[in-house]
Amino acid sequence: MNKEVERVELERLRLGSLFEGTTLVVLVCIAVPLKHAFGVPQATAIVGPIHGLAFVVYMGLAIDVLSGRKWSRTEAARLIGAAFVPFGAFFNVGWLKRREAALGRV
Repeated sequence: MNKEVERVELERLRLGSLFEGTTLVVLVCIAVPLKHAFGVPQATAIVGPIHGLAFVVYMGLAIDVLSGRKWSRTEAARLIGAAFVPFGAFFNVGWLKRREAALGRV
């Protein structure tokens, strides 16, 4: 595979991870407490679907990247598992950035 194409795919995955992780943190740390502690159900009604879409897009990007490369099961589990843990995606962002840098510019 062309290194530039691989770098662009990793960049998309990194940005998708950042967006998915941010929406998860907003949902869990802001919207859900607003709903349960302050009776503001609109918070989860707005943030929930946004996070759902971000999650689906991220999973699609992750599956696309994983299917085109020979990554270990541990790396695949890291990509997928981080989406289920608040703040987990932010650990992937730095890791993916280093992988992008290792490819360099073509």
